[in-house]
Amino acid sequence: MGFVGEVWRLVRQEELLGEIVIGEADFPWLYGRFVPTEAFGEVKPWFDESRALLDAEEYDRFDKAYDRIADALSLVAPEGPVAEFLLHIKDGRAWFRWNDEPFDED
Repeated sequence: MGFVGEVWRLVRQEELLGEIVIGEADFPWLYGRFVPTEAFGEVKPWFDESRALLDAEEYDRFDKAYDRIADALSLVAPEGPVAEFLLHIKDGRAWFRWNDEPFDED
């Protein structure tokens, strides 16, 4: 799969929040440089909180915090929006996994 060099977009409805330039693919994760727009500042605290909860191994609280991201934002591949994603953004880097169908809730 030729993900390296692709540009994925993080959006809220039609508003571009940032772009991820893929630099590495290690299935199922993609890694890249995150280039935020000014609008990203409004949702950056959501990513900071979810990452802090994950680092603290507060998994139940992480799930609830991440739901806000998943419910309000979309990840758009070069081919179009993906159905489900798990995205982390920190210090200008992004890493994520995605699926064309929703993840299992089990």
